[in-house]
Amino acid sequence: ARPYGQRAVLKFAAYTGCQALANRFTPGSFTNHITRNFKEPRLLIVTDPRMDAQPITEASYVNIPVIALANSDSPLKFVDVAIPCNNRGKHSIGLIYWMLAREVL
Repeated sequence: ARPYGQRAVLKFAAYTGCQALANRFTPGSFTNHITRNFKEPRLLIVTDPRMDAQPITEASYVNIPVIALANSDSPLKFVDVAIPCNNRGKHSIGLIYWMLAREVL
């Protein structure tokens, strides 16, 4: 599901004007102020909580709210809002990000 999520996230970011972290997450990006790629987001949206456990954990350290597209077997530790959906299929992921973009715009 990773390539499907990457494309949907990049399109979502392009149309809504937000910043996307679609590649590999570097540990310490939210907590280590000294690093070059330090980011301070106001909201974190993840496609798969199982694959994105590191950013979710770091977001909990600095009190960043997390929205996750959650399947029935997804871990919901440190997730603030879970959107129940199929986060394995490309059409399902695309539809959810399209709906989110419509709500933002």
